[in-house]
Amino acid sequence: MDIFSTQVLSKVVERLRTPPSFLLDTFFPNVQTSDKEEIFFDVTDSKPRISPFVSPLLPGKVVAGGGYQTKSFKPAYVKDKRRFDANIPYKRVAGETIGGSLSPAQRYERALATHLKDQLDNLTRREEVMAAEILRTGKVVVSGDGYPAQTVNFSRDEALTKALASSATWDSSGVNPVDDLEDWAITIQDKSGVVAKTVVMDPQAWKIFRSNETVQKYLDIRRGTNNSLTIDPALRSEDAKARNVGSIGDFDIWVYNDTYINDAGATTKLLPEKTVLLGSREGLEGTRCYGAIHDEKANWTANRYFTKSWLEEDPSVRWLLLQSAPLVVPYRPNASMCVTVG
Repeated sequence: MDIFSTQVLSKVVERLRTPPSFLLDTFFPNVQTSDKEEIFFDVTDSKPRISPFVSPLLPGKVVAGGGYQTKSFKPAYVKDKRRFDANIPYKRVAGETIGGSLSPAQRYERALATHLKDQLDNLTRREEVMAAEILRTGKVVVSGDGYPAQTVNFSRDEALTKALASSATWDSSGVNPVDDLEDWAITIQDKSGVVAKTVVMDPQAWKIFRSNETVQKYLDIRRGTNNSLTIDPALRSEDAKARNVGSIGDFDIWVYNDTYINDAGATTKLLPEKTVLLGSREGLEGTRCYGAIHDEKANWTANRYFTKSWLEEDPSVRWLLLQSAPLVVPYRPNASMCVTVG
């Protein structure tokens, strides 16, 4: 069996555990594929109107139907390419006994699995970074080699991206962060019609929040109520990057701390310091969209990814390529909000 055949490569990737992706899993659980380069969807203009009163002796009153807009996005293209030279089978792999305990073929297979896992991890992390940027700003900037920077703007209402200033910051005296959460939830409901109950904070915002005098009172009286906020939160993700710290009323509060290496090679936080996200898990209708794969061997079909490998004869070099056309889309962008609290 050729371990580098397209069929085998795809199966290897599918069986690997995907890396933790808290924001994707929480707010963008849906998946949509398109056999075209563009992804289309309709946005309806639904308003909270009420039925009109008229006399039973008069004709019914004509009520105009809500309109809609059709939007389209063309996802950027991901191409992760790896090089396998002829010396790989003769080099000890990480974890192997000094002096070598594996055959050259086993080392080659292990190198394949390692690189495939890394490719899939990188793709998932790219999608997680897109999700974080969209939740923070309501838009995402896409750029790359041969791909001029483009901003995909999901037209989130400007009131849903804000920064607290002067005496309104959470570390100012007299500020009630719980009241702020209530007010922000009202704003989201006014703008989108959905109820937002999921709160995500970076560690700095959480430290300020839990130290607030009003929040401390919730800690003191949580017994016998719906409040379950705790200073010793339970870990809810496998890598402990996302922690569920409890709830206040119907607000489910999480602390999220993750980083990535940006295109400039610098370590970057997914959530900047003192960031608070508030959103609706279901109401956002977050979707991971994938356009067509630009490859004849993939039959130009739409999948999350497509892997293939080929051999160059002289010198002997094998290439491994993963391709994808991802775009993270909030179909109801006004169902989320981001606030810098300090």
